[in-house]
Formats: sequence, structure tokens, C-alpha cells
Amino acid sequence: MNWRYRLILFFFAAAFFAIILRLFYWQSVRAEELRTLAEAQYGKSIQTSAKRGEIKTADSFPIAANKLAYRIFANPKEIRVKEKIARELSSLLSIDAGSLSARLSADKYWVPLASRVDSKVKDEIESLGFAGIGFEEQSIRLYPEASSAATLLGFVGKDLNGADKGYFGIEGYYDRQLRGKEGIAVQIHDALGRPILARMDDSKGEIDGRSLILHMDRGIQHLLEGELSKGIDKYGASSGMAVIMDPKTGGILGMAALPSFDPGNYQEYSDDVFKNPIISDTYEPGSTFKPLVMAAALDSGVVRSDTRCLACAGPIEIGEYQIKTWDNQYHANATMVDIIQYSDNVGMVFITQKLGIERMLAYIKKFGIGELTGIDLQGEVVPTLKSSDSWYPIDIATVGFGQGISLTPIELLSAFSAFANEGKRMEPHIVAKIETVQGEAIVIPPKVSSKPVSTKTAKIMTEILVNAVNKGVLKWTKPKGYRIAGKTGTAQVAIAGHYDPDKTIASFIGFAPADDPKFSMLVILENATKGTFGSVTAAPIFFNIAKQVLTYYSIPPTESE
Repeated sequence: MNWRYRLILFFFAAAFFAIILRLFYWQSVRAEELRTLAEAQYGKSIQTSAKRGEIKTADSFPIAANKLAYRIFANPKEIRVKEKIARELSSLLSIDAGSLSARLSADKYWVPLASRVDSKVKDEIESLGFAGIGFEEQSIRLYPEASSAATLLGFVGKDLNGADKGYFGIEGYYDRQLRGKEGIAVQIHDALGRPILARMDDSKGEIDGRSLILHMDRGIQHLLEGELSKGIDKYGASSGMAVIMDPKTGGILGMAALPSFDPGNYQEYSDDVFKNPIISDTYEPGSTFKPLVMAAALDSGVVRSDTRCLACAGPIEIGEYQIKTWDNQYHANATMVDIIQYSDNVGMVFITQKLGIERMLAYIKKFGIGELTGIDLQGEVVPTLKSSDSWYPIDIATVGFGQGISLTPIELLSAFSAFANEGKRMEPHIVAKIETVQGEAIVIPPKVSSKPVSTKTAKIMTEILVNAVNKGVLKWTKPKGYRIAGKTGTAQVAIAGHYDPDKTIASFIGFAPADDPKFSMLVILENATKGTFGSVTAAPIFFNIAKQVLTYYSIPPTESE
């Protein structure tokens, strides 16, 4: 073999080896990149939405679910009789024929025509057999019970990119859990770049959202809303709210705020109705705050339940201010039990003076006042609690009867419920379990937020509050045979540095049965025109609800009356 032949053979071998290396490089090193480039020539990636998780009550009834609908689209390049199709679709889709005709005449391979189209309309369009018309499944949010629990739920709207997004309430707070993870679908094109409507690759990477199971009891929710609505009408109130909680777990059994809205048609309402006042509105609680201050005094040992009030014989002077009782009746030497029974403002000033600002503020903070409760709803706010050096003597005096301090309704219920749970304050919670797509239930355990008072103090306060219900003006309206602990409140509304005489907040807070509480509840009426005091308006609503809840739970009376 001469040298020329060997040289030629060497070059052929080298070329063959180079080709093999290059093929290996393309198929292994750059395989993914080349695959992506190839797919880009015949396929178009389209973002697909995951199915939003459901929201269910404690009995697994879906109060926020999904309904199958369709997005209608067209390939104008395949449509010949555009005017005819536009006329036919116009009547079915309730869209102007001219607008549809313009879209069908576009120099594009894909144009959207309509969304949120139900199955019946989709079937009618499909039966017409028009070439170039396609359908894509989509999920729309459905609220089977309309406005029921609307302020608790929130709603699903659109973000800036047109994607579904939860706003307010549960839908807002748990939006990321509920919406899941979007996927990618690849639309196939033919050699000329035209989309093949009949071929659509399966979604890739799409993960449906998780579902939520609430503590909310549907029966209690309906009861709460019904009685609150009747109370607003009966007492001529501008609005009202009620929330009921299991004091031992913090689970919210029901929550209502009226007026409300239909989350399925949220576009028809003004924005101010979406806010949940139970977690977002602040107010001065009035006499419903007295039990917290009394508990602080008892727990710290500055008074006992039988301690006599040495200042209760008449009005009390605080600098240039004179503080009187709400009814101008005075009870000399009243005990601490009497002070709560009579809702004695002078007696509460006596207690704040015994406590002092530092000790009182320490207890107020332990009750969670001035901090977020941690409730799992979007939109909770918290008023700022002033530091001890910002309190004047009159501020210290009036906070004893709930003036000069602001909080949210959920803050007050969370704090007050500690008396029903051996002194432990639980974090209020809406969701009991989270269901994964695989069907696994993730239980959210109860959480103790603080223990503001001892078990002993909680029991003493329970008896004081039972006495207030049994011996005060409420004895005629409470359900017979049941021991219920509670306190009324009538607060003025502070506006621009003064109290508006025409605006009031009437409330009642309590728990039952007192010896083994199954629920705690707060009822608030705003600006009632047919009765100002909480004992006349909010208390009867509370007791009407309580009686029915006790029956609902099959709890028998324990006392003969």
C-alpha cells in the first residue's frame, strides 16, 4: 500500500470520526436546545390554568367550587363564510355581529371570540359544524350559596395579566394554595404554520390547587346570618356583624357581616362592601372591654371579687373631668361582682387606679390587644396601642370602661374567649384542613396565642359574667335553664376628636354553656335607631342565636327556673 492510499484512508477515517463526534455533540450535549428549537418551528406554547381548589364547610359542602366552561376561538384563515358565522355566533354568544365579523376577518391564525361559555352554548356552536372554530376548557368560580359567608370567602377576580386571582377573605389569603400551578400546552402547526385545531398536546407541569375544609358549620352560618338580618331590620341599624368561635380551638364556626355581596357577581358592588369589618374595622368597645380590665385586677391581686369600691358612692373627678355612671345611679361599697353587674364606670375607674398604667398595659397586651390575632383572612388590621408614657390620667381612667382604646371585633372575641378556656387565648382560625390533589388531608392544629390570666381567674370571671346575665337587665331575655356568661356594651363613635351623639355601637359578647363552653360569640349593631343600648338590641340577637345553637348541639338545660 503506497503512501497516497494510506493518506486518503487516514483522511476518510478522520472525517468519519469527526462526523461521529459532531452527531454525539448534537444528540447529547445540545439535544435539549435543538429539541426546543425544533418544537418552536411547529408548535406554540400556551399557558394553561390549573383547576382552583374548592372551599368546603366542616361537613364538606363546597361553598366555593368550580364550573366547567369554554373559551371559544377561531382560525380566520380557515373560515370562508365569515358574515354568516358571525351572525350565527352573535345570537348564541350575545356579542355584536360586527365585532365578531371583524375578529373573524383578522389576518391571524388564532383569535379569541368568547370566554366563560357554558356547555349548552358550546354544544350548539359545535353542532353547526363550522370549520375553523375551536374550544378550550376553562374553569370558572361558582358560589352555590350566593351571598352566604361572602365577607368570609372574598371572591376570585383577575390580576393585571388577566389570570384568576383571589381577593379578600379566604380566597385572598389562601390564593396561592387554591390556584395551584399553571401548566404549558403546545399547539401544533402544520408545515405552513397553520394551527391544527384538532391536535393539542396534553398539559405539562399543571398542578391543580388544593382544597380547604373550614371550621365553619353551615347550619350555624345560616342561623347567624338569618338572626343578624332580622335584628338589623327590627332595630333599624345601618349594619351589623356577628362571629361565633370554638373558644377551646379558636375555630371560627360562623362569621357574618351585613350588608353583604354576591361573590359570583362582585363587579356589581362598590369596593367598600368587600372589606370584612370583623377583622378590618376598628372601634371603641365600650363596656365589653370592662371584663378584660377586671380580670387584670383580679389576676394581679390588686383586688378580690369581694373587694369593696371606696369611690362608687358618686361621680369621680379626674383632673378637670367628672366621670359618672351610665344611668346616674351609684352603688356605694359595691363589690367587683357588682361593678360588672351594674356596668359601673366609676367602679372601673377605681380599678384602673388600683392597677396603674404599667400593669394594666401589660395585661392588655397579654390579651392580644394591639397586635394581629393571626386569623387566616386577608385584610386584618390592628390599631396602634400607645406606649405608657403617652397616657394621661383621663386616658387611664376611661380605658377601664372601653373608651380611648380601639380594637377590631376579632381582637375582642379572641381576648374575651380566654375566660372560656381556662385563661388560654387561642389564635382564631378559619381553615381546619388543607386537602392536597392526592387526597391527603393536612390538619392545621389549634394554637395557643397567650395565657393572659390564670385558670383560677378565668373561673372567677366566668362566675362574675354569669351573675351579670342572671341578675342584670338581661335576665328577662336570656334562654331559660342555661348558664350563659356575657357582657353588654354601648359605645359612642369617635369622629374628628369628639364623640358623635348620633352614632352608636351596641354589642354583646359572651359564651355558653358557662361550665363547659362550646362557643363564644360577639354581636354588634351599628347606629340602631330603635334602641340605643346593647342590652336592648345586640343582647336579644345574641340570645336568640345562642338558644338555637344550644339546641343544634343537643345541649340540654341544666337549671330549673
